[in-house]
Order: sequence, then structure tokens, then C-alpha cells
Amino acid sequence: MSLSLLLHVLSVVIWVGGMFFAYMALRPVAAIVLEPPQRLTLWAGVFGKFFPWVWASVVLVLLTGLHMLMKISGTGIPHYALAMLVLGVVMMLLFAHVFFAPYKKLKRAVSEQNWKAGGAALAQIRMLIGINLSIGLLTIVVVILGRGFLL
Repeated sequence: MSLSLLLHVLSVVIWVGGMFFAYMALRPVAAIVLEPPQRLTLWAGVFGKFFPWVWASVVLVLLTGLHMLMKISGTGIPHYALAMLVLGVVMMLLFAHVFFAPYKKLKRAVSEQNWKAGGAALAQIRMLIGINLSIGLLTIVVVILGRGFLL
């Protein structure tokens, strides 16, 4: 296995696995056991710790993916690899939007103790992370089927 593939897969695991944990485990529990001030403060803190890892993953996924595509470009790029590239770029753009728009609003709302604005920002983040998680899981399925790992 090449170093590029190893870093690519580890970065995907960190990013998609982190979204899965946050969306499927942490979110439902936090919604039940915490009142809005504590819940919004928790999420601002969780994202503050998770998003630097996502940025690092985004950079590594993009660089290693392009590196691996360049290595095979002479033989023709498989359709699944092109699909992975397109889906990955969509995910990266969605994450950048989350980071620079609703997450910024969430941090500001928490610092100002504006729980209504924080709730609206968190709802937008939740929706976008749900979409990104779905795209991430779809991308994994596309790669597994495209490479014929299930055959």
C-alpha cells in the first residue's frame, strides 16, 4: 500500500467517522440531556476540537487523491475515481461553508449567550453535516463497488 493511499484512507476515516459519531451518537444524546445553553456550548467546543482535524483531513484527502490520480492518469482514470473526486470536492465545499458561515454564527451566538441564534446555526450545521455524512458514505460505497472489492 502506498503512503498516499494510507494517508488518504486515514483522513477519510477521521472525517467521515467523526461525522458519523457526532450525528448518530452525540447529537441525539445531547438533545435529550442538555438544555440549550449547555448543548450549544458543548457543540461549539466539540466543533472547535473536531474542525482542525477535518481541515487536516481535507488537505490530505485532496493532496493524496490528486497524487494517486496523477500516477494512474496515463492509463485512464476509472469512473469510480472521477466520481470520488467530484463527491469529495462537494464535501469539501460543504465543510468550508459550515466552517465559515453557520459555525462562525454558532461561536458568536454562544459567546453572546444568544441561544435562539445559536439554535438556528446549530440546526443549519446539523442539516449540512447530515448531507455531508451521506455523501461521504456514498463515496465509500462507490469506491468499494468501483474497485470490485465485493466481487
